[in-house]
Amino acid sequence: MPVTARLSKLFYERLGEQVANELVDWFNAVDATYRAELKELNELNFARFDAKLEQRMAELRSHFETKLSELDAKLERRLGEQTRWMFAAWATLMATIIGFGLR
Repeated sequence: MPVTARLSKLFYERLGEQVANELVDWFNAVDATYRAELKELNELNFARFDAKLEQRMAELRSHFETKLSELDAKLERRLGEQTRWMFAAWATLMATIIGFGLR
């Protein structure tokens, strides 16, 4: 969407209608060229940003998966230890209850 340059009436009178219109057309062409270049540059920069973001997300995902698997292993080991202690406590209590019951 080109921005149409508007020149003063005096400018049109001094240069003439045809020259002034050519100048306005030239300004609009330059503006359109710069807009197209800026759009292309923005798209390239966004593509680079998107690629870096994807890479960092993949690294973060990998890091979280590693930490989560470590946490799972630690939790499994701790639950195993806790289960053994709970069984030992239960067995001790049962032996005591049975001992008092047989007396």
